Amino acid sequence: MEVFKHGFTTSSVIITETQPGGGPPLHAQSTEEVHVLLDGRMRYVIGEQRFEASGPYIVNIPAETPHAFINAGDVPLRLICFFPNPEVLAAQWRVGPNPLLVDTTE
Repeated sequence: MEVFKHGFTTSSVIITETQPGGGPPLHAQSTEEVHVLLDGRMRYVIGEQRFEASGPYIVNIPAETPHAFINAGDVPLRLICFFPNPEVLAAQWRVGPNPLLVDTTE
């Protein structure tokens, strides 16, 4: 939800229900991003760092840092993302495929 459509002028919020194995492509934003993982298990790549987090957990993603994540559990999880930008999608660009989804068996 881009909250500028609802009267907010300086921030955005995205609320997701991410399915097991689901996640976005590697991407970056021009502003920092805060993830609030309410429950479940998420695997992250943020720049050169890779880690796994279990909710409840808060992750800060620096501005212009390529990042991706996947639901590492076997049930849907709830994630809330905050951005100090009212038009977060306009401030985002794709970097490449999600490296956490790459098949390493080849």
